[in-house]
Amino acid sequence: MALFPNHASWSLRRRLTVTVAGLLVGASILVGLVSVLSLRSFLIDRLDAQLQSAVGRSQAAVDGHDDRDKDNQGPNHAQDALLAPGQAAGTLVIVNNPGGAVTAAVLGNGGGTYIPPSVLGTPPAVKDNRPFDLHTARLGDFRALQVRALTGDTLIVALPTTEVDAATQQLLLVILLVTALGLGVTIIAGRYLIRFELKPLERVAATAQAVATLPLDRGEVSLAERVAPEDTDPRTEVGRVGLAVNTMLDHVGDALTARQASEEKVRQFVADASHELRTPLASIRGYSELTRRSGEKLSEPMTHALSRIESEAIRMTALVEDLLLLARLDEGRELVHGEVDLTRVVIDCVADAQVSGPDHTWKLHLPDEAVSIAGDQARLHQVLANLLANARIHTPAGSMVDVTLVREGAQVQIKVRDNGPGIPAAQRRTIFERFTRGDSSRTRATGSTGLGLAIVQAVVQSHGGKVSVASKKGRTEFVVSLPA
Repeated sequence: MALFPNHASWSLRRRLTVTVAGLLVGASILVGLVSVLSLRSFLIDRLDAQLQSAVGRSQAAVDGHDDRDKDNQGPNHAQDALLAPGQAAGTLVIVNNPGGAVTAAVLGNGGGTYIPPSVLGTPPAVKDNRPFDLHTARLGDFRALQVRALTGDTLIVALPTTEVDAATQQLLLVILLVTALGLGVTIIAGRYLIRFELKPLERVAATAQAVATLPLDRGEVSLAERVAPEDTDPRTEVGRVGLAVNTMLDHVGDALTARQASEEKVRQFVADASHELRTPLASIRGYSELTRRSGEKLSEPMTHALSRIESEAIRMTALVEDLLLLARLDEGRELVHGEVDLTRVVIDCVADAQVSGPDHTWKLHLPDEAVSIAGDQARLHQVLANLLANARIHTPAGSMVDVTLVREGAQVQIKVRDNGPGIPAAQRRTIFERFTRGDSSRTRATGSTGLGLAIVQAVVQSHGGKVSVASKKGRTEFVVSLPA
């Protein structure tokens, strides 16, 4: 299990702070451990030296009193070893005589005190002249040394490790306090320092975020955002990132400028071509109609050919008009703004749709009060007419088409819903693009240029609104949202 399971979502500031704090804790533990062990080793070595001196004094005292009564040899020898000149308070002496008797005494401020052997327990088996650790249940821990006296006794002299333990604990406490204090100061100061050092990176991120919010997919784009010169120093890591971002923005700006120029050329070409095609198409329609109405008797194939020429000229004229409208909308022209009674527009469009599609069921839902907005009445009428025609053409006979006008806060919405077969998901992504036609699953009763919904989107966006579609089998809904 990871120590920090959510560290992947941490900010760089938090990661750096935790890393620095962790390194400080690790270094403090290492320094503290080495310091405590070194101090304890030094104090133990010094205590062993003192122990050697104490053993020498005790051994000399025991060897110098070899004339004592053999029956009292043990206690007298322990007392002699304990009360030798120069012995420190707390010194412990244990004497094992050849007969197996064990006596022990400890030196206090008021003199020696005998100790029952049961208090000491069983001393560990050790070799002579090597200091060892001795633990007693009641007297604490000692540093001891075992020697043999000339009397044949085994003499164990021990010095308490109280001062060693106290000094070690004191150093450990100081290290813990200093580490805790240093950790707190490091976290607080490090957080501010890291925040200060990361400000250039935050400025670079802010520039990238500002560019990300720009609508780069359409229209003329002014890509003026750049990382400040002080954040583009190539000698620093953040500077290299800032320099790379500026270079990328320069390339993107050049590409957008080239794209805009290309779009302008295409748009101008479409507008010019559409405008120039209007006259010859009108001439074709006029001559074909004039020939058909001239009164001269024409053969049936010729009459059919003239009829087809006239119908295709009408269809091509509608296509040219749609292309010209889209080109002018892309240039920001063609709209004539004024007050539009949207309720009247919806009523008229649904009435026209009922005449065009008598085999469909048409429903209309209007608010209690009339809805008026600022816009181009003719173009908004075209928007709704295109949506209703789309619903009529791409749904089978007997389908229901429901039109709803509603005001929601600062928006006015027109909803066109039908219960037809629905729009495939792949087609919904491109349904508002130009020359997109319904697939074979949505039966088309008449020809389509694939520009109707593109005009809907262009007109709605020119009014500052948006259009969306949601579809599944048995329910397709277009929603036009306009500013109230």
